[in-house]
Amino acid sequence: MATYQELIAQKAALDKQQADLEKQIAETLKAERSGVINQIKAMMADHGITVTDLSNRVGRPPKAANAAGAAPATAPRKVAPKYRDPSTGETWSGRGLKPKWLAAALESGRKLEDFSV
Repeated sequence: MATYQELIAQKAALDKQQADLEKQIAETLKAERSGVINQIKAMMADHGITVTDLSNRVGRPPKAANAAGAAPATAPRKVAPKYRDPSTGETWSGRGLKPKWLAAALESGRKLEDFSV
């Protein structure tokens, strides 16, 4: 049967071995990554591909910004307000939950049409 000291020594040796293996794995992954990056760069050069080309959709030309610098068509648009509180100027587009100011006014007996813009 092994003594406590022998077990401690074995554990230390195994810990060192584990650390060495982890270091070796990290170095191997780094070397593989470097090789893959070099292959990709070579393929890009062979085919005349730039980094900008990678961000564009395949088969479509890059989106050109218009002269005015407006946001792309896919940007969310603000919805025009349909209802306005005349006393505070607060508005609501009619989408989503009713704002508190409108809910309170409706509860007090006013009609939704009273707030139409």
